[in-house]
Order: sequence, then structure tokens, then C-alpha cells
Amino acid sequence: MSEQVMDPDWLVFHPNPKKPDFKLPEGAVDAHCHVFGPKDEFPFAPERKYTPCDAGKDKLYELRDFLGFTRNVIVQATCHGKDNRAMVDACRSAGDLARGIASVGPEITEAEIAEMDEAGVRGVRFNFVKRLVDATPKEVFLSIADKIKQFDWHIVVYFEAADLEELEPFLKQLPTTVVVDHMGRPDVEKGVDHPDFQRFIRLMEEDESIWSKVTCPERLTKQGAPYDDVVPFYQAIVERFEDRVLWGTDWPHPNMKSHMPDDGVLVDYIPRIARTPEQQHKLLVDNPMRLYWGR
Repeated sequence: MSEQVMDPDWLVFHPNPKKPDFKLPEGAVDAHCHVFGPKDEFPFAPERKYTPCDAGKDKLYELRDFLGFTRNVIVQATCHGKDNRAMVDACRSAGDLARGIASVGPEITEAEIAEMDEAGVRGVRFNFVKRLVDATPKEVFLSIADKIKQFDWHIVVYFEAADLEELEPFLKQLPTTVVVDHMGRPDVEKGVDHPDFQRFIRLMEEDESIWSKVTCPERLTKQGAPYDDVVPFYQAIVERFEDRVLWGTDWPHPNMKSHMPDDGVLVDYIPRIARTPEQQHKLLVDNPMRLYWGR
């Protein structure tokens, strides 16, 4: 195997995040984060589009405790391809305090799904961001969806706003709960009232099986921290769909190019997204517990 050297322009996660001023509710869940390697134990996939730093489970759980979270939902990172061992190992190590989202191919067997289910995996991720993954025919995704639905898993989808119109018929075909990463990555310069974002709102209104992560202001902002330009988008989703929203840090923030966010600052952003204690509790505790720990 060739040496797995970190990309020269890779931004490493913040070494010393601030202690959040916002006190998380008891039992709060970081419902979107990742683990990378460590590569000596869990090598990165040959087909990866990037080579990150090591960011293993020990660092993730250290951050969980420092920020004041109780649980994590660990989403399979594209640098590991369909080799879910690092994510599954992190779930097993945390006992009942972690759940996982896997990346699988059409060859996945029922026995393999059952083994991951036992480890705490509760869904699969379908990635449509062209710069991160090669295109996969929709029929392949539908065949995977049929296999996982009997385990009561759900599907996480990652796409960019410009691709929603083409993806919408496919999303409505999926037979499970569907969780959209980062609100479908709207172009915040276009504003909340732009047809692109209104299409996403309409999709959630029409289909109650679709949830959204109100995550990653650092990715969506055009202005930079404190990410004021993204606030109206999150508020628009939380106000309308407070029972179908999730929040997470996105640690260790893969493929950030502009800056590396401070995870404590991101936690302090939550009251700007969910403005009442009731909304905060649903976002951080009730919704993720229902979706990931509900059985």
C-alpha cells in the first residue's frame, strides 16, 4: 500500500476549542461527526478523493466530553470509502453512547447489515456531491434501500442545492426516513426566498419522512465567522420543522479550505438556530434519540 500522506493543504481540526457559553441540555447528541483512521489501524480507501489527518475515536470522545455532549452519531467519512471499520469500532467502543451511519455498496449482505446493526449502525449515507465521490446509478441506491429498510435503518443524503431539482423524484422513491445533510447546502447569497431554498422547504412540507440537519454554517457562509449570513436559513427550517431537525459539529471538519472552525463557537451558535428551550431540546435530545436510539 502506498504511503498515506496528508494532503498539503489539509486543515487540521482546532487544537484548543473554547468552552461553550451555551449549556447543552442533559443528554445532548452531536448527530453529525466523523472519524478518520488512525490510518495505521484503519487505512484510508484507495479510491478516496482526499487524504486527511488522523482524527480517531479517542479525540472525538474527548471533544464530546469537553463540549458537554452525551452521545455521538458518527457518519462514515468518504476518505474511508465503503470500509466502515473505523466508524464501527468507534461505535462499539462507546457502547450505547454512539450510533453510526455506514457507506455500503449493492453487494452488502443481510448478515453484514445485521452485524453493523448490532454495533450501533442505524443508517446508510448516499453521497451525490460530485467532487467527493464518483457517480452511482440511482438503481444501485434503491437496491441498497430495499435491503436496509427491514432493519428499520434510515438514509442520509448529501447533495448541493443546484442538484435538488434533479434528485427530488429519487428522494421521494426512498422507502425510509431520509435525512438531508446541511439543508442541502443552499447558496446563502441567494437568500431564503430564492426558488432553490424554497424548493427544499416545499420538499419537507410535502414529505414528512424527510428530515434536515441544520449543520455546518462554516461551510455555507460567504462572510465567515460568526456566520450571520446563514442564520435565517436555519431559523426557517427549525421554525417550520422542529420535530425533524438534527444538529452536529461535523468534527473534524473534512475539506474545509477557508478556515478551521472552533467547535465551542459552533455550540454557541445553537441558540441562534433554535431560539427557545423547547426547540433546543428537540434539536439536541428528543429528535436524535427518537431516530437513533428509538429501538
